[in-house]
Amino acid sequence: MSPSHHSCALLGFAGFSGSGKTTLLRQLVGLLTRRQLRIGIIKHTHHDVEQDQPGKDSFELRHAGARQCLLAGPHRSILTWENTKPEEPDLNESLSRLSLDRLDLVLVEGFRTAPIAKIEVHRPACDKPLLCLHDPHILAVATDVPDLVAPVPLLDLNNPAAIAEIIVHWWQAGRLPVPAD
Repeated sequence: MSPSHHSCALLGFAGFSGSGKTTLLRQLVGLLTRRQLRIGIIKHTHHDVEQDQPGKDSFELRHAGARQCLLAGPHRSILTWENTKPEEPDLNESLSRLSLDRLDLVLVEGFRTAPIAKIEVHRPACDKPLLCLHDPHILAVATDVPDLVAPVPLLDLNNPAAIAEIIVHWWQAGRLPVPAD
């Protein structure tokens, strides 16, 4: 499916906590993968993350002072980068750690204020403001309220197959590529 002239695209998913971003992304990854798109994910978190456990060699080596640790296995590899001091993650730096030449589309969850094309996930029941009113990078709003008033097209949050179809069309249309360093 991936024409050779396509470079890796970047599409963000923005919304407040509890709006359903991760649930939607989980559905979209499966649907887009079945369409032969090679998907990468960057998920922003405010929490400290630990994918390893005490007692394991990789955990002990990393905690001994290794700045980067690549745990390479037959089915998956895990790369851990240690920040010298706690700091908010940078989207471009996060992108630089992916093998973008092996991906068609990177879906970004979080990084709400990043100047990238994105879909807003909005549930009026969460009682949060619409981001698209102030963010010109939002292409559409995925919502569970069909008569929501918004300055961009509405997508049915409960129909991930239709959203996946729109993403595929957007990707094929020669969307904006990933920003260069």
